[in-house]
Amino acid sequence: MLRQGLAGLLLAATLAAGAAAQDLPKAQFKVIGLNSPTPVSMVDEIPFWRKTIPEASKGSITADVTPLDQMGIDDKTMLRLLKLGVMDFAAMDISKMAGDDPRFEACDLAGLTLDPDKARAACQAYRDIVDKQMQKNWNAKLLAFGGNTPQVFWCRDVLAGLEGLKGKKIRVFNNTMRDFLSGVGGTAVSMAFAEVVPALNNGVVDCGVTGSLSGNTAGWAEVTKSIYPMSLGWSINVLAVNLDSWKRLDPKVQAFLTEQFKAYEDKMWGTIKTSVAEADNCNTGKQPCTMGKLAKTTIVPVKTEEMATYKKLVEGAVLAGWAKRCGAACAKEWNDTVGKTLGLTAPTP
Repeated sequence: MLRQGLAGLLLAATLAAGAAAQDLPKAQFKVIGLNSPTPVSMVDEIPFWRKTIPEASKGSITADVTPLDQMGIDDKTMLRLLKLGVMDFAAMDISKMAGDDPRFEACDLAGLTLDPDKARAACQAYRDIVDKQMQKNWNAKLLAFGGNTPQVFWCRDVLAGLEGLKGKKIRVFNNTMRDFLSGVGGTAVSMAFAEVVPALNNGVVDCGVTGSLSGNTAGWAEVTKSIYPMSLGWSINVLAVNLDSWKRLDPKVQAFLTEQFKAYEDKMWGTIKTSVAEADNCNTGKQPCTMGKLAKTTIVPVKTEEMATYKKLVEGAVLAGWAKRCGAACAKEWNDTVGKTLGLTAPTP
């Protein structure tokens, strides 16, 4: 009897879940996503919108999702386009929005965290602040945080360690990376992700910064000889929704999507751990390499003394540069959230 009772409860729960999904009002969304060659796009984002959401909603919720590089959109304009309602949902590298508000790079300053759990904890501590700024100034609501493998140096030649960055032209994509490079004598060059392979191939830049696996899947290994794995962050991405689009949704749809976004966020951070573990294998031609391409790249080890210099740069030039851009009140806010979580203090100029 007990077994029959449990089976009955399980069947009832399954039917209720199915009924709830079938009861959802139909909705179709326009979504602009992350750069298509990145693991987070291929493994998490595209399957989430094209498979997970339609299946979980029994076909009630569907989305037209297109990666931003296939739309020819400049990364830095994503939040502005979302504010205007050009799309309902948008995923973006949040640090690229820092030209509009320095708070948007605050939980992923160059070198701030060296493992994914700390990176997630830092962004979780700052979550309410990012959401508040989005709602106040950008007609948008924060839904999920994700990330990529560590942002490392991919170079045309075999790099001579940290000192070897001096005088090099290096592609970066946010202000905090510029602060770091200024401390080692490198020249920062801003460039869209899709433009980097030809720029490396033609010697327009000597090195480029991107994820240890993102560079692999995007073909950077074909135009570089070495990787210097000193991390400049996690290329933290966010998923956000236009507030007008969100407010128009039936509360049942809002509740359904909120639960789906929680699971999606967890999946993205799980993917980071898998891809971090595989990146070195893929880049040096070893198995297992299920998420990238086998390549023959030299990984230049980071020396102990270089890590000491790195720590000074992060706690000096990087934190000071960001605090100056953001202001005293903003730096205090950071100290009470991210700083408290990581045991760091930003100067309050």
